Amino acid sequence: MDAQELAQYYADAPPAVVRLEIGKHFEALTPKQKRYAHFISRASFSGNRIVLRQTSPEAESIYDFIIALHKASGGNWKALAEKAGVEEAGVNDFLHYAAQFLGNAGNYKSFGDSKFIPRCPEATFAALASTSPEAEKHYKATNGAIFSTDKQGLLHLGFTDEGHLTTYYPDSPSITKDEINAVAKWAADKGLLPENTRLRKTEDGVFEVLIASAKTSVPSDGGDIGKEIEFIVSEDGTLNGKKIRLVYGDYASQMEEITENIKKAAANAENETQENMHTAYAKSFEEGSILAFKDSQRYWIRDQGPMVECNIGFIETYRDPAGIRGEWEGFAAVVNLERTRAFGELVRNAPSLIPLLPWSKDFEKDKFLSPDFTSLEVLTFCGSGIPAGINIPNYDDIRQQEGFKNVSLGNVLSAKAPNEKIPFIADEDLEIYKKYRDAAFEVQVGLHELTGHGCGKLLQETSPGVYNFDRENPPISPLTNKPVTTWYRPGQTWGSVFGGLAGAYEECRAELVAMHLSCEFQALKIFGFGDGSVDIDGEAGDVLYASYLSMARAGLCSVEFWDPKSQKWGQPHCQARFAILKSFLEAEDDFCKLEYKNEDLSDLTIRLDRSKILTSGRKAVGDFLQKIHIYKSTADVDEGTKFFNRMSGVGLEYWGSKVRSVVLKNKQPRKVFVQANTYLDESTGDVSIKEYDPTPEGIIESFADREAW
Repeated sequence: MDAQELAQYYADAPPAVVRLEIGKHFEALTPKQKRYAHFISRASFSGNRIVLRQTSPEAESIYDFIIALHKASGGNWKALAEKAGVEEAGVNDFLHYAAQFLGNAGNYKSFGDSKFIPRCPEATFAALASTSPEAEKHYKATNGAIFSTDKQGLLHLGFTDEGHLTTYYPDSPSITKDEINAVAKWAADKGLLPENTRLRKTEDGVFEVLIASAKTSVPSDGGDIGKEIEFIVSEDGTLNGKKIRLVYGDYASQMEEITENIKKAAANAENETQENMHTAYAKSFEEGSILAFKDSQRYWIRDQGPMVECNIGFIETYRDPAGIRGEWEGFAAVVNLERTRAFGELVRNAPSLIPLLPWSKDFEKDKFLSPDFTSLEVLTFCGSGIPAGINIPNYDDIRQQEGFKNVSLGNVLSAKAPNEKIPFIADEDLEIYKKYRDAAFEVQVGLHELTGHGCGKLLQETSPGVYNFDRENPPISPLTNKPVTTWYRPGQTWGSVFGGLAGAYEECRAELVAMHLSCEFQALKIFGFGDGSVDIDGEAGDVLYASYLSMARAGLCSVEFWDPKSQKWGQPHCQARFAILKSFLEAEDDFCKLEYKNEDLSDLTIRLDRSKILTSGRKAVGDFLQKIHIYKSTADVDEGTKFFNRMSGVGLEYWGSKVRSVVLKNKQPRKVFVQANTYLDESTGDVSIKEYDPTPEGIIESFADREAW
């Protein structure tokens, strides 16, 4: 790899470290609410080592190395550098790397799934490690993986048989994508849900499904599919004659600690619904039951308007290359009542907004199940990254029949990195962009989470011969003007049909819904902009313009996360936003253009015609949205995949070389968040909070303090 290629893998210098401001919100809670939040926080971060192990084989050792060095230095990094004989620049490179590592819960970017390496020589880390026997032990355990770049495929997460790295299939160098898919089908047929599992292929060809649980054997009453743990596959295909074994106790130590803290949270619950939710969580984490976890999500949906909001478990499946196994995450947050009122108004207006989307009622839920939608200030978020908004649960049967909840993470949205540069926006647009980008993002997140992920019907054969649509007179597809011919069969889910593409595809659909509905000035009024009348030149129009500019810029910057070697996307949201940018550029009447005069594109600028947002822009968005929605609704994976891959295709010439090169030259460090810690006085029951400086030293100290709990 040449120096130019290697440069894109260097850790940010410096990283954009920002603090999640939470103190005043936490202090407003009652003592019982503080204890409730405290135990959920502890349960969430008890899973931190799970996230590390889900990232890379070396991640946990790197983490222990960082913590051991903090312990050895007492937080005095200058003195440690002198002891190690390392110059100030070298220790700064270590601190920058450590902050980015802790902010991503591993040495691969949570946003992009590509590895990052220190900027200093390997000798610098070795010298720092030599100051502490414990640190040196953990450093040696990394086996050189911190700096290794010799196999470029391993710099990206993905399937092993495609040359990439994944720990969702541990100790299984020979496992293939076909085998992974075959085991997934077998599990689906058995009713074994995969979110809390990993898959291992032993040397003698046995497939072991590793189930995360505190218990290390099948529960006495049986697991989700009974007491049997060994199966011989008798059906034709890849697995014919193979043995599949269920192995309980993956992450057993962490799952036991999580369960203990969750039970303590249940003891401090505000109501019976919360108590039942945590009881179901505890059963899930103790016994490895996803059915119990689904019960926890049912109670979570019913827990309307809590002052302390939370969710915890194996949730999002973006990082599993097969797109079905969940990454550990957990959060505790305090409700911002003032901002929540605006989201409550959006919920009340959703039933009148959703019919404005470009499809008939045949492709929409029979009834919009009004969810709880709150604005939260995050106290704790354990995971590889912190989103701006969340819409869960991800289980289609619960979402379609019982509902879901939305949250917007206010102190994540408002967190700003100092001296942030804004490339690719025209000088004449910068003032409006800077003034309204936060408001535009809040509108986008609100519409994306509530109406985007919350809308749409999956046409299903729910059980043999039973349909949720008129099978004799099927709905007419607006794409073909003919009756639909595809739908979901019994046992199929949206994720199982669309597989690894599902994440990017659904994020694109939700983003498009938000872009489409943000053109409704009544929606902008809900967030405090305008009087509801169409006024593209007023303040509401400013917010709308900033929203479309933001999406175009996000799509342009997304090519950073497309890998030219494998010609694949490393981040679902980026793939989605790039596809939307292409729809802008393909719109009629020169709605959006990328302008440049210099051959190297160093002056690349987005030109988006504000006066055409409500015409050409909205039409392009609506046409794109209609296609991917109907393909999803009808389980038309062939046409949906073909169309979406075309829209999100990059290629090696213009986008993958010239544009990507200028994007990389202008890329800005991604924010990493410093989070507070809470402490319980056992004698009084009072909980105190400790916040940390928004510096690399501060984020390291915050994690070191958690290890001392």
